[in-house]
Amino acid sequence: MRTFPPERIVCLTEETVETLYLLGEEDRIVGVSGYAVRPKRVRKEKPRVSAFTSADIPKILALSPDLVLTFSDLQAEIAAALIREGVAVMAYNQRDIAGILSMIRHLGATVGQKERAARLADQYERRLARTAAQAQSQTRLKVYFEEWDEPMISGIHWVSELVEIAGGTDVFPVQARQSAAKDRFVTSDAVIAAAPDVILASWCGKKVRPEKIAARPGWHVIPAVRDNRIVEIKSPLILQPGPAALTDGLDAILAALAPAKASLS
Repeated sequence: MRTFPPERIVCLTEETVETLYLLGEEDRIVGVSGYAVRPKRVRKEKPRVSAFTSADIPKILALSPDLVLTFSDLQAEIAAALIREGVAVMAYNQRDIAGILSMIRHLGATVGQKERAARLADQYERRLARTAAQAQSQTRLKVYFEEWDEPMISGIHWVSELVEIAGGTDVFPVQARQSAAKDRFVTSDAVIAAAPDVILASWCGKKVRPEKIAARPGWHVIPAVRDNRIVEIKSPLILQPGPAALTDGLDAILAALAPAKASLS
């Protein structure tokens, strides 16, 4: 890192983009992932330099970044290529709510906004606690969260935690603690046996088809299918381990679990 705080940051995943905007430090961002959509104006303001598992290395280098922010082992090859070019790289790896809050605090400190980031993280933490307390008095619904359809992949840890905070019970809590998607594969028979009351689905980069889920062989016996409680949650709201998941993502889960929202959508 040539300067501190870094003045030219490239963000290869959305959650760090949103965090920097929330901290009022968007002017430091010089390049973003093509998946960055929060806030909406980012698509007009910042050049796109990557997908998720691939990136335009020459384009990134042309931006002369002081720091590139990456996420997880899935971007390890991108990080390695940039490191070989002498670029400073920070790889975050948050997989749960505690990790998301830590990322916000750490990134804030990195850009000279330690106190503001702490306040933001504390605000989220208090809201999560209030929501969990309010949910204690309600009947808990069994929830199957589907991250992908072929093969079927159940929800990752932060999603499972948010389901529990919203008043639901994740039917695949053991799988949720596995970071790799391949370790969260579930079978149709397992979902039928779990008998979820609500099915939440978020297929990254692909529109959810509730009618196709309902038409799977044998799924007519599942309470969620019988009662038309299959709900799509847009992937930018829930599959990015950052502020979106803790705010609009949680709100979407709360809406889906509310009796008045029980509809096929």
